[in-house]
Amino acid sequence: MGTTTADGRHPSRMELGVIGLGRMGQIVANRSVEAGHDVVAFDLSAEATATAAENGAEPADSVADLCDRLDGSGGGEGSDGKRIWLMVPAGDAVDATLADLEPHLADDDVVVDGGNSRFHESVRRAEETDAAYLDCGTSGGPASAEEGFSLMIGGPEWAYETLVPVFDAVATGPDGHDHMGASGSGHYVKMVHNGVEYALMQAYGEGFELLTEGRYDLDMESVARTWNNGAVIRSWLLELCEEAFREEGSDLGDVADHVAGGSTGTWTVEEALEQEVPVPLIYQALAERYDSRNEGRFSHRLANRLRYGFGRHEVARRSPDE
Repeated sequence: MGTTTADGRHPSRMELGVIGLGRMGQIVANRSVEAGHDVVAFDLSAEATATAAENGAEPADSVADLCDRLDGSGGGEGSDGKRIWLMVPAGDAVDATLADLEPHLADDDVVVDGGNSRFHESVRRAEETDAAYLDCGTSGGPASAEEGFSLMIGGPEWAYETLVPVFDAVATGPDGHDHMGASGSGHYVKMVHNGVEYALMQAYGEGFELLTEGRYDLDMESVARTWNNGAVIRSWLLELCEEAFREEGSDLGDVADHVAGGSTGTWTVEEALEQEVPVPLIYQALAERYDSRNEGRFSHRLANRLRYGFGRHEVARRSPDE
């Protein structure tokens, strides 16, 4: 049911509203503008809205103003629907934004939730929202501003198809996004993705901890670089390990052993228990993350620094007397 041109191709130019212009929202707006789409942008922060405007978006001063500025051509030729991408923090902020949008939405509109919402909440919102609701798991973090994101999208297939030109722009390209299935499936796949991420970070952390405490005086940046060139365990996370050791030193300097986060990993473990699927590695990685708040280990310090690498999360540092 997706809108297409006469020859069956998706229209190349679309109109998109972006609400929420933090680090990730700015990337969504910027990459859409760079791909030739018309973007109307709004954030509660006037400074963030001004930044988006400097990068080519049309600024709006409220949710209502953003909706008024969208002329209904969001789906291409023949479409009267608005296309709106939310990049606001998961939880109450999503519901509050939807409440502001409600008077302006119709059933031919499409709303994308690109945050880390829990899939149960996405199913509820899809049922309660007049517009078609797409739950979009977004991976890559601010470090993917140039390369693009990986997008896992759930919801009505016609709505997904309508927004393919925008997804092509925001993702790494056509291979960087896909329709996962019914409402909630996009955030469900992203939840499990994050659980896998926890386990991978823990495995790298433990390996480098053994190398650090082991028999040889090793240069950890050299080890990571060598592994990243042809080894079975090469990956982007390992590239971020190399970056961390290059910038912080083999002992990670003053990087603290406190690893923040944990909500999506907790959801993954809870879902595994409900489905009676054993996930011992993900469970143990989650336990180690919480344990990092009680005792000091090198693996926790590396995980702390890796979260900066992919998500630009603040790095907790040890005080000089620790």
